[in-house]
Amino acid sequence: MAFRLAPTSVSEGFRLEAHDSVGSTNTLALDHARAGDPGRLWVVSKRQESGRGRRGRAWVSPEGNLAATLLVITGGELRLAATLGFVAGLSLADALDAVVPKSRIAVGLDGASQGQNRFELKWPNDVLASGAKLAGILLESAILEGGRFAVAVGIGVNVVAHPAELPYPATSLQALGATCDAETLFLALSDAWSENARLWDEGRGLAAVRRRWLARAAGLGGEVAVRIDGNVVRGVFETIDEDCRFVIRDGEGSVLAIAAGDVHFGAVASAQV
Repeated sequence: MAFRLAPTSVSEGFRLEAHDSVGSTNTLALDHARAGDPGRLWVVSKRQESGRGRRGRAWVSPEGNLAATLLVITGGELRLAATLGFVAGLSLADALDAVVPKSRIAVGLDGASQGQNRFELKWPNDVLASGAKLAGILLESAILEGGRFAVAVGIGVNVVAHPAELPYPATSLQALGATCDAETLFLALSDAWSENARLWDEGRGLAAVRRRWLARAAGLGGEVAVRIDGNVVRGVFETIDEDCRFVIRDGEGSVLAIAAGDVHFGAVASAQV
């Protein structure tokens, strides 16, 4: 099966560029933006040679996994465009729910709340299954002429393989017993993106996105440790605020809103991270 867009996505003017292998779908999308592409372009591949995650970390994507980037061109506020990562997380979780049989995935996150969601969202940019990282999301931007900028919404999913020897648990759909392939997952993702992007509504619907995200949040109400520039802050994960910052209450009762950091749950949160 070849990559293709959902009919809803096509009707809304989205386009598709599919590759057998790429260096980085984010890099390719931003190159298209600098060359004048108007956006609403999905760049997808089943193999990515030089993908990257947050903070410059490598993102391994061997043959059969999904690397997908949506190019968004906007003249709005970059602060609001940054919340597209939450739209991406919701869209991917919705797509996974649609294509993975319900009997395949068990839910369980060490030290965190046990919800009914098979696929949970870990702030700010991960999708978890059975408490392990299944997918990552990376937003990158570039300034364009005329006061506009491009946002590459990168989504990487471990479909057939996941990296080993990581400091956190990781998994793949295949390891979880699911038989969904990258093409089927992308078809559902392109459909789910259209729905959640309409809800987001150029940032005007961020409050609704935030509510939906919290309903899928991993670790809500549980002990967390957040590494921020080499320092570790510990507390209880209470919510994300109206700007989608991570809000915790520390041992002294103080409430902290964190804009960027690496989050650890459960036993990992209790240990030195």
